[in-house]
Amino acid sequence: MSDHTVLHVKGRVLVGPEEARDELWVVDGRISYDRPRAEAVTVRGWALPGLVDAHCHVGLDHHGAVDEATSEKQALTDRDAGTLLIRDAGSPSDTRWIDEREDLPKIIRAGRHIARTRRYIRNFAHEIEPDDLVAYVAREARRGDGWVKLVGDWIDRDAGDLTACWPRGEVAAAIAEAHRLGARVTAHCFAEVALRDLVEAGIDCIEHATGLTEDTIPLFAERGVAIVPTLVNIATFPDLAAGGEAKFPQWSAHMRRLYERRYDTVRAAYDAGVPVFVGTDAGGSLAHGLVAAEVVELVKAGIPPVQALSATAWGAREWLGRPVLEEGAPADLVVYDEDPRADVRALAAPRRVILNGRVIG
Repeated sequence: MSDHTVLHVKGRVLVGPEEARDELWVVDGRISYDRPRAEAVTVRGWALPGLVDAHCHVGLDHHGAVDEATSEKQALTDRDAGTLLIRDAGSPSDTRWIDEREDLPKIIRAGRHIARTRRYIRNFAHEIEPDDLVAYVAREARRGDGWVKLVGDWIDRDAGDLTACWPRGEVAAAIAEAHRLGARVTAHCFAEVALRDLVEAGIDCIEHATGLTEDTIPLFAERGVAIVPTLVNIATFPDLAAGGEAKFPQWSAHMRRLYERRYDTVRAAYDAGVPVFVGTDAGGSLAHGLVAAEVVELVKAGIPPVQALSATAWGAREWLGRPVLEEGAPADLVVYDEDPRADVRALAAPRRVILNGRVIG
């Protein structure tokens, strides 16, 4: 199809969790609910806004930064799975060139991870000490697209377990600086220990959040702090624990406990009103294209299917400040043969992916 092909998406257009329309048109790459005069190519099925992976790393693998060809392959894999909007939660690579490609997903970047010295995966992060935290947060706030990513906890080799990476005063000053610059702040956190300080310091989101408890969940709900559970990544905890058991038995036992209560943790947070969004953590050690599997995991945790869908569709886009399927919005949508609200497993088999008004597949 040419760049100017008019499309007629017909069947059920899911414009919201409980709202559907019978059809929409795509004209000049944008959504219209007014029938155009031009002849249109019809696409039939159940249409959703392009899916969101709110924790994904394009330009990164388990060794660190990757070349453009590898970054392109990662982005294409996500796109073909229906992910058309990515919040890139930390990458050492410059992927701005992707913004010029209308056939690749749109990316909201959080700059590069900011971690404590020798307290994160090698080659991933700026590794710094607390006195430099404000300056590095300001740097990444200017480099990113409205987000900054901290590493809030990691294994402390002296303690033999997960501990907090930042003193409360320094992290509060850093978050305040990010907010002054118009950026939101998120943090990697597996354990319990750093959560209260980060939330009371004003953080906007926590990645993984396996350490939430009955003491901190109400605080998250009160402050409106979102979580991105990355359950497909948490599934790797038993293997990680086994690999570190000989050297760090306390850490290994802790990781297993966090894993064993992962579903209960997510459901308790959801029930308390904590905003929950879909993220896969693809690009470190995990493959790309796992967004459908993460939605299935949220449903397993007890989140109602429609709300799990919202966490990768309508709700996620609203949270990130991006349009859904409204009049005049960029035509980024995914079409399925079956209603994904009835069975979220339908997300694993997109019939058509439409990006910037072009049928990709």
